[in-house]
Amino acid sequence: MSKPTVVKTPSLIDTAWHPLATGCPPGWASGWGQDRYGVFVEFTVREVTQRLRWIPPGRSWMGSPEEEPGHYDNEGPRHPVTLTHGYWLFDTPCTQALWTAVMGQNPSQFQSPTRPVENVSWEDVQTFLSKINEQIPNLHLALPSEAQWEYACRAGTETAIYTGDLAILGKCNAPALDPIAWYGGNSGVNFDLADGEDSSSWPEKQYPHTRAGTRPVKLKKANPWGLYDMLGNVMEWTQDRWHENYQDAPTDGLAWEDRSTGERRPLRGGAWDGKARYVRASCRIDRSPNYRSGLIGFRCAQT
Repeated sequence: MSKPTVVKTPSLIDTAWHPLATGCPPGWASGWGQDRYGVFVEFTVREVTQRLRWIPPGRSWMGSPEEEPGHYDNEGPRHPVTLTHGYWLFDTPCTQALWTAVMGQNPSQFQSPTRPVENVSWEDVQTFLSKINEQIPNLHLALPSEAQWEYACRAGTETAIYTGDLAILGKCNAPALDPIAWYGGNSGVNFDLADGEDSSSWPEKQYPHTRAGTRPVKLKKANPWGLYDMLGNVMEWTQDRWHENYQDAPTDGLAWEDRSTGERRPLRGGAWDGKARYVRASCRIDRSPNYRSGLIGFRCAQT
């Protein structure tokens, strides 16, 4: 099998609108532009603005090789995925400010407008999506598929994290994560809320800390496509139904909605309390669609 890499060729680039193609934003956009990461658009709800990044079509590996440190069996078999259409993706997890602007209340444990919303179930997110799509015509937000999420997280890379390989020195100690992710090794350093989780007994931490929780978005380094907090901070719901592995998984990037597997849904990216092995591009866990936790948030795609 040839080595999949992200490519942009005439046979793969779609004809869907984006700002560089036509020179004007879609009707739902309140702003748009281009910077060192690429093209972006924004929308605004009650003075809260959310940026989305353009994720180009291409090919990539999904899952991890068995020799990757921290590998779980549910991350295989590793397989190539081809996305023939690009899509827009939130550049951050949905913030508490945006959730409150749409829903009128904030369920989060760690209250702060610039932190990710958490304590939201997959079902809660479906209600959010319905309401925001009603408020902004033609926005058509949805949860990304697992394949879309991992493809965007990798941003053209093939290693455990988008900055390279991941050396795990202890359960909560992987120095390569420090510049890009809030995880169990660093999430309590100078924690600024009074109601942080007791982290004093967490094992093998990269830094000493005693209270931890979510952190404001965009404090860590973005990936090559301008996406922040894809790893760490909060785990993120995806659209698919849970499957125990990738045997017979679709290779077109669409959500895997086989109803015979039950109702549970995948979560990606690891969280602020996570051991280092959880904070990898390929790591995945599952929860029931009504499950809520201070570890769980989401980000949206617009296709």
